[in-house]
Amino acid sequence: MVLLGMAAPSFALNIVLSNDDGLTSNTKALYESLKADGHDVIVSVPCTGQSGRGAAIVMYSTSVIVADNDKTQIDAEGGCHNGAAPTGAPAVGKFTKAGFTNGDYNYVHGTPMMAAMYGLDVLAVARWGKAPDLVLSGPNEGQNVGKIVNSSGTVGNVQFAGGRGLPSIALSAGSDTTDNVGLANAYSPVVAQLTLKLIKALQAKAGTGPLLAPGITLNVNFPNKPTVDLKFAFSRFGSYELYNLKFNNAVPYGLGISTGSGTPTAEQAEDESLVSQSKVSVTAMEVGFEHKPAAQQWLRLRLRDLLAQ
Repeated sequence: MVLLGMAAPSFALNIVLSNDDGLTSNTKALYESLKADGHDVIVSVPCTGQSGRGAAIVMYSTSVIVADNDKTQIDAEGGCHNGAAPTGAPAVGKFTKAGFTNGDYNYVHGTPMMAAMYGLDVLAVARWGKAPDLVLSGPNEGQNVGKIVNSSGTVGNVQFAGGRGLPSIALSAGSDTTDNVGLANAYSPVVAQLTLKLIKALQAKAGTGPLLAPGITLNVNFPNKPTVDLKFAFSRFGSYELYNLKFNNAVPYGLGISTGSGTPTAEQAEDESLVSQSKVSVTAMEVGFEHKPAAQQWLRLRLRDLLAQ
């Protein structure tokens, strides 16, 4: 199934934009593109890069920014990533970096989910008096495909928002979208324009209703070196893994990552790990851990003797 750009006019949305990377070229480009398209946007991102924190709900500072769990990052940059705010600034607040002080850019010195919650519970209520129409998380600097999404802060944000019944989309681009010098990577605006195309396609079908059905969030992955004419394609998580994770049992102890899992089979052709290498892959995600009715019935039957006690 291919998602095509729609000609129908869009309507303005109230959008909370979060991520797990902090201030990045991708976030800046997407914010600017959304605003130019007429949407009202609040940015609420973690102070420092928080990849792999998943659904963790932790604040690193509760009064002012101090070097804590992310000490190396804070010390190296003198505060939040790419100068969003300095050490000693409030643990939660608006960017102080020149060019980002219009009131729309906000940070939280905590995990991605804490930043997303701040956007939903505090900033959205203060501006709109209600929840946003759409929650976007990303675009991440690196694809989130396969089983690694269970650890992704980008995906964790939309799972949390989706659990509140809010239309939510995780966006992940290639690692080649990073620019920590000028925040102006050439691929970032391309990813932003493709994101707008997706939003407009959803709007064209939704009318004035919710962009997504209840219980569904989207995981969207862009290939490396994206172009504005990229096609969109249906994808599934599947079984082909772009990343293989394992514990590295030697100094330095920690995470070991390798890529690829052999030659893909024909049955894996729609797996997002493969689709996202040449197209914009769009994958439907279930919110939460509730299994399908058939599995619930299987459990009832398997444990019926125990459950009858």
